[in-house]
Amino acid sequence: MTVQTLSSSVWSIVLAGGEGERIRPCIQQWLGYSVPKQYCTFVGTRSMLQHTWDRANQIGVPRKKVTVVGRTHQQGLEHHYTRQNEGTLIFQPRNCDTAPGVFLPLTYVRAWDPQSVVVLLPSDHFICPEDRFVAAVRRAVRAVEFLSDRMILLGVRPSHLELDYGWMSVGEVLGWSGGSSIRGIQSFVEKPEAVDGNRLMSEGALWNTLVLVAKVETLWKSGWLCFPDMMERFERLRRQIGTPAEGSTLQAIYQDMPTRNFSRHVLQPLASQLGVMELNDVMWSDWGRPERIVETLRSLGKKPAFPMEAFMGSGASSIPPTTRDMGFPYLSC
Repeated sequence: MTVQTLSSSVWSIVLAGGEGERIRPCIQQWLGYSVPKQYCTFVGTRSMLQHTWDRANQIGVPRKKVTVVGRTHQQGLEHHYTRQNEGTLIFQPRNCDTAPGVFLPLTYVRAWDPQSVVVLLPSDHFICPEDRFVAAVRRAVRAVEFLSDRMILLGVRPSHLELDYGWMSVGEVLGWSGGSSIRGIQSFVEKPEAVDGNRLMSEGALWNTLVLVAKVETLWKSGWLCFPDMMERFERLRRQIGTPAEGSTLQAIYQDMPTRNFSRHVLQPLASQLGVMELNDVMWSDWGRPERIVETLRSLGKKPAFPMEAFMGSGASSIPPTTRDMGFPYLSC
């Protein structure tokens, strides 16, 4: 399969519906108003959302990109959604955590292109260098062609004990793609206790990046296995896509939409149906906490776009320097 053929079969789902509560006070002090972190430019000239869109455009055709955002995010989007080929925006009526945030855009992709492959891309992660990350995602896309019943996650080798992440115990080799092994997952633990985290780290477990590659139907079936009550709502929406009743149906299904977490309520119980490919020679960090932003930029020697004092006092000095410890002295991000 050529890169062009590969790209044409892939849809990206960009997750940008979060409110970023833990980092909101820092952003308020910095900007003087609140805005979700994915719309912020912490370093350089691009916001986190723009970085994610640019990565998605390298993975697949730009128009095959669906971004789920919050109904209240209009202010943040005004300065971002100005370029052509940013794909489709879907406004979720309210934030019901990450599982509805995944299956709402998946409902549209399934209606438009049910035989395709989807890549989940969180919009609040720091990734460098981007070309190596994109190459890794492409290898995972190729892998689901022969491991079509598996959902493949990208995993990262831990540099320190991080209890806010999901951890994956790796198992047997399921196959190879472009020189990278795809391994089974023996267990998936979301936000472990310290004793479990230390054990997982000593056993060589990987962090979950939540970057996931799967066939549309494989991911859709996982939802039905885990919460048929929620999926029945999205099935009602799918039948109305493209009709005058689409908007009212979307509002109606969110009136009593259950709150579900994708990692805890899908990935953890379905660990035996997952695969993981380790993300090598790429620096990755979930920027859900201010101390991670500060420490990442310090490690890289990058000048932040924000006043450092606005993000200090959050425990930044207590976080181990991730870049030096993981051996990335050559990175230029």
